[in-house]
Amino acid sequence: MIRWLLPREDHYYDMIEELGRLGYEAAMALAAFETTPAAQVQATVQIIEHKADDVVRRMEDALARTFVTPLDREDLHRLTSELDDIIDLANLTARSYGLYSIEKPTPAMVELSKKLITCTAMIRDTVPHLRSHKFAELIDGGRKVRELEKEGDTIYRSAISELFKAPSIDFRELLKQKEALDHLENAVDHCDNVADLLSNMAVKHG
Repeated sequence: MIRWLLPREDHYYDMIEELGRLGYEAAMALAAFETTPAAQVQATVQIIEHKADDVVRRMEDALARTFVTPLDREDLHRLTSELDDIIDLANLTARSYGLYSIEKPTPAMVELSKKLITCTAMIRDTVPHLRSHKFAELIDGGRKVRELEKEGDTIYRSAISELFKAPSIDFRELLKQKEALDHLENAVDHCDNVADLLSNMAVKHG
């Protein structure tokens, strides 16, 4: 009943959903490194990151101007921040490819990029359930993202272990591969953070 009495503020949902789509676009652009030069990947992800920054600014302005919000303003702010962090980390990964002259992704980078695509696709498809108050779907989507994050963590740990076990790897090569893997793994981790937030919001508002 309370929801019907509150003013409609659909633009909050619009912005959250836009960030969800941009996260998926960033993951797809990053995965293109398999067949695309690093400089081109970096430029594409950078454009997406700038779009996300604009959404964050609009959300912060809206939260500052509006007394009543459709969801807790702290939850909206934190969800916006976590969604933006995924895109920021994708951008850091793309920059590391160019900065360290990584010519092509390692198999582990490819696998983690695929996990990031799957996670961000799940988030993109799950976030709209906030608007329609489909809280069971939010919890289910969050659970699936957490499972994917665990798989990504296994890939990351195995890749780092193999890096340090390699008998003849150049130390500089080890460091630049590790940094790219770190950023990728952190991006997937932030997908897990978004999943937790969505589940918590479902419990709070359900």
